[in-house]
Amino acid sequence: MSSLDRTEVPERGTMRDFSFPDVTRVDGPNGLDLRVGRMSRLPVVSVNLFMRAGEAALAPSRAGLGVLTADALEGGSRRRSGTEIAEAMESIGARLSAAGGWEGTSVAMSCLADRLPEAMAILAETVLEPAFPDDEVERAKEQQLAHIRQRTMDPGSLATDAARVRYFAESVPYARPVDGSVESIAEMQRDSMRGYADANYRPGGGGLVVVGDVEPTEVQAMVREHFGSWEGEPGTRPDFTVEPRTRQCTITVVNRPTSVQSEIRVGHVGAARSTPDYYALSIANMVLGGMFTSRLNLNLRERNGWTYGVRSRFTFRSQPGPFQVSAAVGSEATGPAVREIVHELRGMAQDGPTEEEVTAARDFAAGIFGLQLETAAQVATRVSQLIVFGLPDDHFDRYRDTVRGVTRDQAAGAAARHIRPDELQIVVAGRADEVVGQLEALEVGPVEVVEADA
Repeated sequence: MSSLDRTEVPERGTMRDFSFPDVTRVDGPNGLDLRVGRMSRLPVVSVNLFMRAGEAALAPSRAGLGVLTADALEGGSRRRSGTEIAEAMESIGARLSAAGGWEGTSVAMSCLADRLPEAMAILAETVLEPAFPDDEVERAKEQQLAHIRQRTMDPGSLATDAARVRYFAESVPYARPVDGSVESIAEMQRDSMRGYADANYRPGGGGLVVVGDVEPTEVQAMVREHFGSWEGEPGTRPDFTVEPRTRQCTITVVNRPTSVQSEIRVGHVGAARSTPDYYALSIANMVLGGMFTSRLNLNLRERNGWTYGVRSRFTFRSQPGPFQVSAAVGSEATGPAVREIVHELRGMAQDGPTEEEVTAARDFAAGIFGLQLETAAQVATRVSQLIVFGLPDDHFDRYRDTVRGVTRDQAAGAAARHIRPDELQIVVAGRADEVVGQLEALEVGPVEVVEADA
């Protein structure tokens, strides 16, 4: 038996064929975008209802209301209590959850295919007839307030929140946490949630995705039966332009005197999901910090041993979200780590990735695509993105071929347009007395110290 030579890189395997499941667009009631995906491998169904009731449309005084309303949605309907609805779902082996975010509110449900009629009725009752009982409202409020307070004690969350404020102008909703603040949530009452749901839980601009062992015509009949009277447009829509807080490179130290390590965030305003550079930029970012073999990870983790991992990410939203590099390092390595992050960003912006790096990133992106679509829930989530971002119906059918068609020049051009080293906002949550001197020595921008509770 021959021994395995671990010094040789194995040859790339042949890319296997993969087809995105067939998805049929069906006429839904009152402007509801209804899509049905056929996956008959298992007798299960995943449902995703998306409504354009998002945090991006809310004023600062109401920040977190969309998230809070979604969390309290399972508390009961005008016909049944939350416990009764939970028992009804459990009796048919179904699960339901709701979540609010920047783009809107999503309600996800899963069940066996033969119980879909009953589950669809419960879904409609939950969304169209929410009661928001006082005890459920208080539970949701206390849970959200606890999460917000906990975030101020977690160094990673503290750094991310501080960075967000530095990336975006004060008027941009993305400058604040998606779940609001202690001040905004403390003011929320039952009537706040009921009013928000009544005004914004509407079919206009939203969609319903059903994926699993189902027939489109049968799903269409169910939806018409249970959602046929649902109508209207959301009462609020986002109305803002994304602008950076500053275009000057700055360093902010969030002082945590008890820290033994530094949470580092480096970034600026990124790109919208609609950017023509989406594919090329995704490949460039994978080379930079989106894979284990990325430049950032090979530098900070493998060569220098400063961190367990470092990643970069463009958060694509309807409007430009943040571009950010994230890492945690020991206090003594803070300055060197920031120096190397900035170095890698400059190198990517100026020269772009190599042909070999682009080839590896393309193969990785195309190769893992099918692994991310093994379940009905995963497919339903992807199809929902078509609705959320207004993408072409065949977007995912073409995804692998499009990704594999990205050239080195395209990736380099996208990096040059969307990575701006001279505008970086650098945030470090850690011990100011240990890291300020290191950061000042970098001479990349002015250093400001703020207290963790500021």
